[in-house]
Amino acid sequence: MNPSPKIPITDEHMHIDPRAKGLKAVKEFQNVGGTHIILVTKPTWTIGVEVTKPEDYRIVFDETIDLARQINETGVKAFPVLGVHPAEITKLTERMELDRAVELMKSGLEIAAKYVDEGLAVGLKSGRPHYPVSEEIWDASNAIMEHGFMLAKDQGCAIQLHTESVEEPELVDITERAKKTGIRLNKVVKHYAPPLVDVCEKLGIFPGVLAGKGAIEQALEEGTRFMMETDYIDDPERPGAVLGPKTIPRRTLKLVEEHGEEPFWKIHKENVEEVYEVEIEI
Repeated sequence: MNPSPKIPITDEHMHIDPRAKGLKAVKEFQNVGGTHIILVTKPTWTIGVEVTKPEDYRIVFDETIDLARQINETGVKAFPVLGVHPAEITKLTERMELDRAVELMKSGLEIAAKYVDEGLAVGLKSGRPHYPVSEEIWDASNAIMEHGFMLAKDQGCAIQLHTESVEEPELVDITERAKKTGIRLNKVVKHYAPPLVDVCEKLGIFPGVLAGKGAIEQALEEGTRFMMETDYIDDPERPGAVLGPKTIPRRTLKLVEEHGEEPFWKIHKENVEEVYEVEIEI
């Protein structure tokens, strides 16, 4: 077997859960060539946290920070992204009034921004529900997302967005909302993005392209201004959901055979460094 080319390989959106595969998933990623992870907070309800006050989000954030430390000890470098999953609004409004839910979620994002300010995290996570909701919930979710943009602008950090499935009209809407806040648009990352590299470049935002079948090949036809992600969820209840931890290293090294290493230095190192203001070194 030929030795793998030594290039950085970054999964730009991965969850790790100590109650599931945990560091074994990181080892799987590492063993096939993975080097860096943008480690994203898991949704509160998936790890048994019921939010009743803003400080409850710290339980999830602290776990993510601790996991990043453990991952760094394996030789893979993890950069935490902290925030409030937009589906939280549905969970919260089952138990409380919408106004209270909105305040809790905004407060959670404010706490996440403090971790960024302290150098413990490299970005925020927000967005809006990926499933149909009432107009009232939709408007509230957009207000929360725009609050996230303002916090990220103040910190000068990236913000990852979990949203509905997008094509150009939805990306335009998200971009317009971001512009209102004055955030630098290259800090706005559409997580779970389709390979609309040209559209995102034209708008100024950054796609984290989900590395499903054929998506990266399609993205490469439009250039290299994107990042690659699996959205690995590390959930024993949903073992086949989204993509596995080996996906991006394997797909990258296969594509290197056809495209050479150069595009992937851009995708896995330069783009990640630009968006998250981190150093990707191997």
